[in-house]
Amino acid sequence: MASDLDGFDEPAEAIDQTAEAVASDAADPRAAVSAFTRVRVLTLAAFGPLLTGYAAIAALLALVTAVATNSHFATLGVLSAALPSWLAAHQVPVSIYGLELGALPLLPTIGVVALTARAAAGVAARLGLHRPGQAGQVIATIALAHGVAGAVVAGLITDEQVSADPLAAFYYPTLVAAFAATVGVARRCGLLDAVVDRADAVAVAGLRAGSLAVVLLLTAGGAVLTFGLLTSISTARDLFPMGAGNAAGMLLLSVGYLPNAMVAATSFVVGPGFSLGTVAMSPVDFAGGPVPGLPLLAAMPEQQAAWWPLLFAVPLAIGVLVGRKLRDVDEDPVARLRGVAVATGVVAMCFVLLAGSAGGRLGGGAFDPVSMRAAAVSIALVLWIAIPAALATWFGGPRPARDGMPGLIDDEPEAEPADDVDSDEPAEAAEETEEEVPATSSTKDLPTPRDGAEKSDEVDA
Repeated sequence: MASDLDGFDEPAEAIDQTAEAVASDAADPRAAVSAFTRVRVLTLAAFGPLLTGYAAIAALLALVTAVATNSHFATLGVLSAALPSWLAAHQVPVSIYGLELGALPLLPTIGVVALTARAAAGVAARLGLHRPGQAGQVIATIALAHGVAGAVVAGLITDEQVSADPLAAFYYPTLVAAFAATVGVARRCGLLDAVVDRADAVAVAGLRAGSLAVVLLLTAGGAVLTFGLLTSISTARDLFPMGAGNAAGMLLLSVGYLPNAMVAATSFVVGPGFSLGTVAMSPVDFAGGPVPGLPLLAAMPEQQAAWWPLLFAVPLAIGVLVGRKLRDVDEDPVARLRGVAVATGVVAMCFVLLAGSAGGRLGGGAFDPVSMRAAAVSIALVLWIAIPAALATWFGGPRPARDGMPGLIDDEPEAEPADDVDSDEPAEAAEETEEEVPATSSTKDLPTPRDGAEKSDEVDA
């Protein structure tokens, strides 16, 4: 009977697979989206962040111009000035009267990334995208739209006053938009889950530990910057110009460069430091001098302090923390070292990008260039993170069990408890053996010498 029913297994499995496919199609919102709707949603995602970002920049410039002292507000002038400002928000170097301005504020760039990421996430939700392969169309559409818009803007502003390289205006916005769109669709389209599934547990733990180290390092830089500002409040106040409008514009400029200052402070904490033209500062090297009249720069010290090398304890402690995070990921110490290498790579790559973006040319003047020493910062962080983390994870984690050396006498194994016996057959065999033993072999049935003497007396009688 069982052989007769075997032939029904394959049709049943086919029916189940068909039902699952129908159910998945019915639950997938993307199946109900028409081609026209898909094109419309992608178009809005491509041009929505462009127009919103440009409008926000124009509104901010209009506000600054309206409240500034001795300024003339003109709508056409504000709209024209918003074009190179849009490029600057995408980290495109802009030339003013032939002098390149590449040290651009990072806060507007962070705003552009957040705006674009939100638009990409909205597109993925509207179209019902849920697979990693479906994220490419959203990322490519948004990135290409930003690149083309950057090239067009560079062509519109090319004159003797303000200009930008068309090639740089194409690939900088493309890279920024691609990164932002990837962040926006990473979770909804399963990109993060795909990375976790393809990587092993050690690599995933290394990624998390490296991300934590980046956050802690930036937090340490922000703490140092805050300390510098709190101890120089009077100097920062004197750097604000007269007039409420001018002071508001200077405040907005300082806030825009706040992430740049955090990266510079982090570079100072880990050792290489930063420089503004001939002015260079690090815990072991100091070359003072005049700096631009920006209130944010009031945090820079006027002379070197003997306690600055104590700041090296911060990256050292973060490296030890990374090692403690990775000490239990695997029993093999070599595998744990691989997790340390992944975490170190994440930290070095992030700060190469951050330090490279936070600096740049500053018009060829006395403060040109602004350098966060990206290469030196990455090398220093590799040393600060890798060495203490490797020591902590090598000596602080578990060790794999090893066999004893040949030729040595092992200890006698402990007797196993009676509960561990899997069957009662040996016990039953022993009882049967005792029953088969002849009675004469029993010691209690053997005659004693006294019994033998009594029997002999009876025979004589």
